[in-house]
Amino acid sequence: MQKIEFSLRGEEFIELNKLLKILQIAQTGGHAKLLIQDGIISLNGETESRIRAKLRASDVINVEDEVEILIVE
Repeated sequence: MQKIEFSLRGEEFIELNKLLKILQIAQTGGHAKLLIQDGIISLNGETESRIRAKLRASDVINVEDEVEILIVE
């Protein structure tokens, strides 16, 4: 499993769809939306269905047991 740490760089949060695009897990916003709707994204162990879920420091996002993203400050 690939593990990634993503820094908020002083911001309070980042939206899930934007994170997926920034990390190039999704090529477009529409692709990010489809990944989330397909139920392959989990946030802190629970399937996440909110496209613009606000991710904060210490949140852990998993993409199909292939990628784990830790949000850091």
